[in-house]
Amino acid sequence: MKQLIECVPNFSEGVNLDIIKQITNEIESVEGVKLLNVDPGKATNRTVVTFVGEPLPVIEAAFLAIKKAGELIDMANHKGEHPRMGATDVCPLIPIANISMEKTAAYAQQLAKRVGEELNIPVYLYEYAQADKSRNNLSVIRAGEYEGFFKKIKNPEWKPDFGPAEFDTKRGATVIGARDFLIAYNVNLNTTSTRRANSIAFDVREAGRVLREGDPITGKITLDENGKPKSIPGSLKSVKAIGWYIEEYGIAQISMNLTNIEITPLHIAFDEVCTKAAERGMRVTGSELVGLVPLKAMLDAGKYFLEKQQRSVGVSEKELIKIAIKTMGLSELSPFKPEERIIEYLLNDKAESKLASMNLIDFADETASESPAPGGGSISAYIGALGAALATMVANLSSHKKGWDSRWKEFSDWAEKGQQHKDELLKLVDLDTLAFNKIMEAMSLPKATPEEKGMRDQAIQNATKYAIEIPFKVMQAALGSMTVIKAMVEEGNLNSITDAGVAALCARSAVIGAFMNVKINASGYKDAEFIAKVMTEGNELEKKAVELEKEIILLVGEKIK
Repeated sequence: MKQLIECVPNFSEGVNLDIIKQITNEIESVEGVKLLNVDPGKATNRTVVTFVGEPLPVIEAAFLAIKKAGELIDMANHKGEHPRMGATDVCPLIPIANISMEKTAAYAQQLAKRVGEELNIPVYLYEYAQADKSRNNLSVIRAGEYEGFFKKIKNPEWKPDFGPAEFDTKRGATVIGARDFLIAYNVNLNTTSTRRANSIAFDVREAGRVLREGDPITGKITLDENGKPKSIPGSLKSVKAIGWYIEEYGIAQISMNLTNIEITPLHIAFDEVCTKAAERGMRVTGSELVGLVPLKAMLDAGKYFLEKQQRSVGVSEKELIKIAIKTMGLSELSPFKPEERIIEYLLNDKAESKLASMNLIDFADETASESPAPGGGSISAYIGALGAALATMVANLSSHKKGWDSRWKEFSDWAEKGQQHKDELLKLVDLDTLAFNKIMEAMSLPKATPEEKGMRDQAIQNATKYAIEIPFKVMQAALGSMTVIKAMVEEGNLNSITDAGVAALCARSAVIGAFMNVKINASGYKDAEFIAKVMTEGNELEKKAVELEKEIILLVGEKIK
């Protein structure tokens, strides 16, 4: 289980692509690091880079990139719409897999110390890496920006955490920290007014706006009993926002950081800006994501917008993403390509879905070839996926059937369950072949010495257990889909009744076929207690599948009559 962290440095160069490439070359030179995305912005004169890997390679790559940026970027000549204070303006580390925030923060501190001591760049810690809560907020640290830091850095309260307390004219200062996953998101408006864009930003951001007497813009600031400015909170929690004008596009934008998408998801932020813009006589024309986005954020958005239309959400992952892109206008300024912008897609190993990604002819040809895989296990999983897909189709047709409007949610829920079974079974198509390959690899291990023979035997046993577990999961998923199939025969669109019947035949065949693979692999596994348990449960799953299929086929026959 690899520990993975993501690093998203922001460099103060968005125009000169040669400089950007030299910086990213440094990142790619480190073994074990995968460069996921490079997102330059001309108007902001800023590039957001995203890469991922295990902690030590990531902080090495970050150090080299910060060093190179300091060599190539001259902050004395830098202009841009985005707030900034250094050549590498900010460099956050984000825990992705099997690592705590506490450990991620420790790696951020390690990187900051090295940058300060070896490169002599003033470095400030922020978010979880900063123990002093009075200076852990990025916007507070960066206040005054590059131009104001020559004076600010001399203030004892703003002594850097690492590096010299002298502001570097060429390289500026850098902020390094650890934070939760953040989505940088800009919403486009049909106005050129920064002031009006800021009004909407103040409406929605959690910090809100300062309370003023009389005119909300020019009025006198209202103070509380402690002499501090009072504020009116905005409507969205965990959201930071400002308004700005982007000359490159000739529009104003609301630029937001969504710091906790569990509290305020992407689609809610978009909808709320639409509402507030309309209240102020403006209209949202589209939006753009800066950097990468988690798959769940896009799927949740797609489901949200379909539900607003009272349409079934039980559609494919691809269709949900398409709905999200269309509704939020994510391709208005430049094409939004899911394969380049969704983090899980960039981390996917294409070899893990080789079979499921084939077209029908190639898959059939591969199955018919002299290669022993894909074999009966993969085919069982694929038959099961087809059965689940047919049931899902019936649910979607029923959800959208004229005159059944009041029942759309009921069938949408069934369609969503069907999609889940279909997606799981499609993954198992490749996993079953992988399980077979693991046995072949274990069989090919050396056995010249007693030690080698022992290691080989253990590897074979481990691979055999895996080759039992995968088809057993096929049995469970295919049987699970039969609940959806039966419901569609009983309640679904009558015009598709035979489709549901065929789905039942597929599901039953998948269960029986997968159980054959469980049995043949079980014959080579030595743990008698495990085998007894698997065989007992497998027999029960097979029995239920056969019984359900009979019930479903009888129902189909009755309804056809």
